[in-house]
Amino acid sequence: MTCPASSRKVRVGLVGVGNCASAFVQGLSHYRDASGNEPIAGLMHPELGGYRIGDVEVSAAFDIHAGKVGRDVAEAIHVRPNNTCRFAEVAPLGVTVMRGRTLDGIGRWLTDDVPDSPEPEADIGAVLKQSRTDVLVSYLPVGSQQATEFYAAQALDAGCAFVNCIPVFIASNDNWRRRFAARGVPLIGDDVKSQVGATIVHRVLANLFGERGVRLARTYQLNFGGNADFKNMLERERLDSKKISKTRAVTSQLDVPMAPEDIHIGPSDHVAWLEDRKFAHIRMEGVGFGGTALNVELKLEVWDSPNSAGVVIDAVRCAKLALDRGIGGALEAPSSYFMKSPPVQFTDHEARNRLDRFIAGED
Repeated sequence: MTCPASSRKVRVGLVGVGNCASAFVQGLSHYRDASGNEPIAGLMHPELGGYRIGDVEVSAAFDIHAGKVGRDVAEAIHVRPNNTCRFAEVAPLGVTVMRGRTLDGIGRWLTDDVPDSPEPEADIGAVLKQSRTDVLVSYLPVGSQQATEFYAAQALDAGCAFVNCIPVFIASNDNWRRRFAARGVPLIGDDVKSQVGATIVHRVLANLFGERGVRLARTYQLNFGGNADFKNMLERERLDSKKISKTRAVTSQLDVPMAPEDIHIGPSDHVAWLEDRKFAHIRMEGVGFGGTALNVELKLEVWDSPNSAGVVIDAVRCAKLALDRGIGGALEAPSSYFMKSPPVQFTDHEARNRLDRFIAGED
């Protein structure tokens, strides 16, 4: 039996105060009074395991941007190059952005957009403990291998659950899974799957083809947008894990493997005036009855960061449930539903069923 949500909080630390963090923080304000007994636009779970959106609060935040470090999170989320839409007013949180560790967190395309803060680096582990942070969320830029591993280790040492929203393989890495399991610390990852984004749409259509007897012969997914994430991904060397993550998310749904040359999925370009909007173009060429052709073309347009924020709000509440229940290691059910590269891939229908059982305490 869980205790009443009103007596509990989910204290969240943020690594990176960019567009995704902005949408997450705005969402906490926008939905803080959402009740758990009715469907609400934009939320998959107004109430999750006894926790409502109003129970989630920011406890710590880390960045390296000179214009963000030292500011209240409520101010920092609107500092350029952040350019997502403003859909909620956020009152001061009383949480100051602290100087994080850079490592490989900034690629060459973002060096002019992210001035380096001269402030001394915070003791990340000590801040997490002193702030009583329950869950640390990584919103680092794509390609931040060293930085992701550093913050994962800090969460592990501090006993904080870790939610890895980027395509660096932590939850899907045997060594990291063993380390989190040994410490009894929950882990959710890797690479957040937006609510209705290009990956989930592509996966659902791939499943539809298979279930209806159509063989997927060739497919591509091309994505472009105007936020710092897409600008960062102009550095192709940072894209290896991203392409692997997005491609596996789709090919994992196929009964018959596709030749590598017949599938292309990945970011394609940065268009500055789109700001935080993302356009995705998907083409699927199938072989139907009697060998006849069946082709699908689709264009998806979304505000990129808000599209993932609702998923992360659910992920941090699942991580807190695991803490409450004394469950450590990679959480297969939440990871499979919320992430592109979980430890184990399921169909989205099966992942949703497993998630519901996890929330209910049955899995």
